[in-house]
Amino acid sequence: MRDFKAYIFIASLILVIYLVAQYQQPQPIDWTPSYLKEAKIPLGSKILYDRLPDIFPGAKVKNYREPMYNVLHDHKVTNATYIIISNYAAITTPDFDKMIPFIKQGNDVFISSTSFGDTLSNKFKLEMNINYEVREQPDTLHFTNSGLDPHKEYIIEKDLRGEYFSAFDTAKAISLVQNARNQSTVLKFNMGKGALYLSTDPNLFTNYSLLKPDGAEFAAKALSYLKNNKTIIWDEYYNIGRDGEESEFRVLFAKEPLRWAYFISLISVIVYVLYQMKRRQRIIPVITPLENSTLGFVTVVGQVYYERRDNSNIAQKKVAYLLEYIRQKYRLQTNKIDPEFTATLASRADMDIEETRELVGIINYILSQAPISDQELIKANHLIEQFYTRSR
Repeated sequence: MRDFKAYIFIASLILVIYLVAQYQQPQPIDWTPSYLKEAKIPLGSKILYDRLPDIFPGAKVKNYREPMYNVLHDHKVTNATYIIISNYAAITTPDFDKMIPFIKQGNDVFISSTSFGDTLSNKFKLEMNINYEVREQPDTLHFTNSGLDPHKEYIIEKDLRGEYFSAFDTAKAISLVQNARNQSTVLKFNMGKGALYLSTDPNLFTNYSLLKPDGAEFAAKALSYLKNNKTIIWDEYYNIGRDGEESEFRVLFAKEPLRWAYFISLISVIVYVLYQMKRRQRIIPVITPLENSTLGFVTVVGQVYYERRDNSNIAQKKVAYLLEYIRQKYRLQTNKIDPEFTATLASRADMDIEETRELVGIINYILSQAPISDQELIKANHLIEQFYTRSR
């Protein structure tokens, strides 16, 4: 027991040293593309969200974590600009059917995503591709609008994406931004009094990009196309789902100290359980299973009958069991075994009448208390077993 406690102490000491070393070492940069308004990581959207009042002076920012259909239908949103920045903005058919009238009434919708789902792709014939070479060196973007200096090139860091629209409905779309290969990255679709804007790279609106002069200027000019309505709808449904859908452990894992506290508590509980198992568990005795002596009993009984040579007793017992079987299976009275009984048994058991007569004959012979020879016992046993086999 003392040796076991020493092992526990040494293991605990090593664990504490490891945790202290992990806590003291520099934390790696979290490049998770969260796009959340409160996220300060490189691919979060805290800077953009905090600067929305500067981009849209006087507008009120509202946050929603519901599908677009629910936001527009349940909250009766009017005179608003809808902004979605997500890695995967899968606009469904009900969302689309609710969005189009909303836009035509004079509202704008801005969606920046690497995928727009099947509905938008089919409606506007969208196809997207990626320039993998921009992962090796910076890329540039420029606006096509003459009022925004189309000769001005905005350098995009190589760590950001290189998506572009490889195909779209040219009859409906207006290309607002292109890359160095004149491939469109931002499209505008006019609808009634409003417009739908689609951007292929949500990373251009994250903290990482906005902390650079070119990135901040590009984002401001791209969003300047949107109307300065009285309400700005900031959507986070397409990043983290509805309210209440996240795990109960989300708060624990969101903060580094809470995450370490959870793991330390879990490890401590496991160590305690293992220690208590070692300390209190009794030795389980080995219980020899009971021996099945049925076969031995049958052998002994058979040997007794064989040595006594009481063939009549054996035959009468077999006939008694047979008659009980006939009563149970065929519902026949066996107190009178006559030709009528024989015919009925042959019919119900689907047996040949001659075979049945032979069986009934040997039954009557045995029941007559006549002496039974070995050959007669063997024949009676053969007929009875044959009857059992055919009747089953």
